[in-house]
Amino acid sequence: MPDERAFLNALVRRRQTPRGLATRARVILLSADHPEWTLSDIGQHVGLCDDTVSVWRRRFIQSGIDGLSDAPKSGAPRSIQDQRVEQVVRLTLDTPPENATHWSTRSMAKVSGLTQSAVHRIWQAFGLRPHLTSSFQLSKDPLLIEKVRDIVGLYLSPPDRALVLCVDEKPQIQALERGSTTFPMQLGQEERNGHTYIRHGTTTLIAALDARVGTVIGRCYPRHRTVEFLDFLEEIDRRVPSELAVHVILDNYITHKTRAVQGWLVLHPRYTFHFTPTSGSWLNLVESWFALLSRRRLRRGDFHSKDDLEQAIEAFIAQNNEHPQPFVWKRSADDILDSIRRFCLPYLGTSIS
Repeated sequence: MPDERAFLNALVRRRQTPRGLATRARVILLSADHPEWTLSDIGQHVGLCDDTVSVWRRRFIQSGIDGLSDAPKSGAPRSIQDQRVEQVVRLTLDTPPENATHWSTRSMAKVSGLTQSAVHRIWQAFGLRPHLTSSFQLSKDPLLIEKVRDIVGLYLSPPDRALVLCVDEKPQIQALERGSTTFPMQLGQEERNGHTYIRHGTTTLIAALDARVGTVIGRCYPRHRTVEFLDFLEEIDRRVPSELAVHVILDNYITHKTRAVQGWLVLHPRYTFHFTPTSGSWLNLVESWFALLSRRRLRRGDFHSKDDLEQAIEAFIAQNNEHPQPFVWKRSADDILDSIRRFCLPYLGTSIS
């Protein structure tokens, strides 16, 4: 048939055609174009044995082009029926194991009568991971929605002729001197540190992050009281151009709301404080910068005094400001509130509006 020939030629020419299907199409075309050729002649041209050429010619005669496709493979019959799968899922979700906090494949296999591999496959199919847990903190702030929209709005659409600063304290940073030998990284082996250390006191870092640019204003203090916070506000005021309004994002720590701080705001009307929701410090981008500081400079640092620690922090800030990287907020307020809503519905049977 002309239509079949055109289709077979298209299969052979098309790059996306699976190699096996293209070879079978060539077998049929060679058989039609060279009726005098034997099975061995065709097999030599396409790289198949005589029996395989004979099989595909016979299947094409019986079923046409559909006969060139692989036949469905039946495989072994199911040994685990839906009722037993449902039993495993129900036990995992609704019934805690005896004398344990969560199921393991071994304990579930013992109770269900299945193999550990079968239990693992069922859990994988339904996205069940009993060995994992994660923490959460749901804000109970009655102004949660308003505060989320306010702060996210500052990130996504900052006001004209204004600076948005993310301010917070990182208290009790320990100056730890490693008391044991550190073995440096080698090929195939990570760096190794001992467990002993010597404490040389603590310091508190107060920092203000300009997320749009990535620069940081930071100072270390022995304590974090109202006095230190006011001193840091004065430091910000000296370093921010006087023609700019300043929007400060900060948490609900008590030193941020004292009468002395409120009086300072009265005397400095270009400043506006925006408080994150209760248990919502993740909205403050300076927390991401604190994590960067801990990961890159503090966690594996070796400090022989508190001054040594503070100099390291100041050097990190200076280097950060020489090559700043913006902190880009991507999620909208609606996305965040939708996430909270999706969490509340299945677990708490309620929602936020």
